[in-house]
Amino acid sequence: MVNQIKKSLILSGHKTSVAIEKDFWIALDKIAKNKNITIESLIQNIDQDERDGSLASAIRVFILNSL
Repeated sequence: MVNQIKKSLILSGHKTSVAIEKDFWIALDKIAKNKNITIESLIQNIDQDERDGSLASAIRVFILNSL
């Protein structure tokens, strides 16, 4: 967990935090910019999709599927 970056977000009106590796944050930022939305909006969309496991895992899978 040493190389993970933790960021606080508000999703559906609730405060939460997500810890993922720096490279995933960079990829998430690029995807959000390509879609002309904020990282928070993109994570909100990922969070609203059906998922198994944690939000951090869902973000990683989303990024891999976006490649």
